[in-house]
Amino acid sequence: MDKNIISDLDNFPDEDKQRMSTMVDQLQFRDSLRMYNSLVERCFSECVDTFYRKSLTKREETCVLRCAQKFLRLSMQVGLKFSDLSQEASTTDKGVFE
Repeated sequence: MDKNIISDLDNFPDEDKQRMSTMVDQLQFRDSLRMYNSLVERCFSECVDTFYRKSLTKREETCVLRCAQKFLRLSMQVGLKFSDLSQEASTTDKGVFE
């Protein structure tokens, strides 16, 4: 991230910082809901194929659990990779801005 942007944020009034923080929180919450909804929709459509009962069959339940675990593992791996790349970029930026 550009060092000038970070230093510019320090110059904002507290009210603007609070507003920006609230906006970031809302965006993160929205993204979390979107990811959760995507997980539910994907696993449900892949695993549930009968509507003869109120509850899932054992096979459907196992399928949904495996699907959710795969999705969450993949999300964690992507998050870790993004974190690594972000850290590498910030290390590279430090050399540029010093």
